[in-house]
Amino acid sequence: MAGLDKNIWIIANWKSNKTISEALDWVSQVGPKVPKKDNLKIVVCPTFSSLSEVKKAITVGNFPILLGAQDLSPFGAGAYTGEESAGLLNQLVELAILGHSERRKDFGETDEMVAEKTQQALGNNITPLVCIQGEETPMPEGCQMVAYEPTWAISTGLTNTPGAGKADTPEGANKMASLLKQKYGSNLKVIYGGSVTASNVKGFVIEENINGVLVGNASLDVEEFIEICKLASQ
Repeated sequence: MAGLDKNIWIIANWKSNKTISEALDWVSQVGPKVPKKDNLKIVVCPTFSSLSEVKKAITVGNFPILLGAQDLSPFGAGAYTGEESAGLLNQLVELAILGHSERRKDFGETDEMVAEKTQQALGNNITPLVCIQGEETPMPEGCQMVAYEPTWAISTGLTNTPGAGKADTPEGANKMASLLKQKYGSNLKVIYGGSVTASNVKGFVIEENINGVLVGNASLDVEEFIEICKLASQ
């Protein structure tokens, strides 16, 4: 079946959820139960306040989970109050979600800001996962991994949008992924994000041009996320 010989990325975006103790409880339950397979790349992106403790828990448990950040600063270290620079975060994380539609909508992030953040990530050995809403969203230079997240498919923050919270079809997402790879090169990794659950994840990851999923709300639930990982690995 198409897509089963590639690396599959399962990326949990917790957004602004979970205390440190709740985060550690999640790791202690999820870590021992997710599949250990070379082609399955599981990443959890907790809040900034939880990063250090989650890193320790993953390391001590020797769990097959990578750590990611939900954002990073477009600037380096210095007088940038409230920002987390890539040079500091690279001690903890291997990946950073950049340009998420919620940050574009709620915090006024521009394509230029996302491009600056991408360069900061690349310069500090952090993989930038750049979120795009369609083929028209500019791709920052050097970006090799994108998350296609149509805004109407995101289940939170857009409740006044008709159809919000309804996932794209695997065929529709695969078509977009194919267009992006044609435009930016076949080595581009395309992750689908938008109302991913255990009931639909398999349909996405078996598509030829989709390299994984970005999981929002469903990643907060321990059993749901474990099931997502197991189904994606089959």
